Amino acid sequence: MNATSVTVAETIQWDRPVRGRVAMFGLIAAEAAIFSIFVVAYLFYTGKSLTGPMPKDVLSVPIFYTICLLSSSLTIHLAVSALRRKGVRGFAVWWFATIALGTAFVYGTATEWHRLIYHDGLTISTNLFGTTYYSLVGLHGFHVVVGLIALSIVMALTLLGNVRAEHAERVDVLSLYWHFVDAVWVVVFTVVYVIGR
Repeated sequence: MNATSVTVAETIQWDRPVRGRVAMFGLIAAEAAIFSIFVVAYLFYTGKSLTGPMPKDVLSVPIFYTICLLSSSLTIHLAVSALRRKGVRGFAVWWFATIALGTAFVYGTATEWHRLIYHDGLTISTNLFGTTYYSLVGLHGFHVVVGLIALSIVMALTLLGNVRAEHAERVDVLSLYWHFVDAVWVVVFTVVYVIGR
C-alpha cells in the first residue's frame, strides 16, 4: 500500500446514522405497510355495502380538525428548531401547541364517531362501509393517541427541567413519527372523505 492510498483512506469518514433515527424509519416503513393494506381494503369495498347508511349519507368532511392536525407538523418542527437553538422555553410553547392541535383532532374524531354511532346508526358491524371506515380511521386515531402520549411524556419532562438542547436529536426522532401520522392522515382523508364519498 502506498502513501497516497493511506492518505485517501484516512480522509474518508463515514458517519453512521443515529440508531434512533434508523429505528424510527424502520417503524414508519412497517406502519406504512399496515396502513397500505387498510387503505386498499377500504378502496376495494367502497360502494359494495348492500345496506345503508352509505358514506355520502353520513360523512361530513372534517376540514377544521384536518387543519389542526396538519398544522401540528409545523408546530412540532418549530419546537425542534427552538430546542436546537437552546430555546427550551420556545420549545415548550411549540411542543404544547402540537399537543393541543393533536388533541383537538382526536376530539373531532370522537365527536364524529359519537354522531355516526348514536345518531346515524353506523357501527363497525352495520355494513362493509362501517367495518372498513372504523378500521381505517380507528387505526389512524390509535396512532395519533400513541403519539400524543409520547409528546405528553416529553412535555412533562420539559416542565420538570429534564429536556435541554442536547436532547434535540432524540426529540427530532419522535417528531418523525408525528410527521408520519400527519402524512397518513392526508391519505386517509383523501380516500375516505374525497374518493370514498
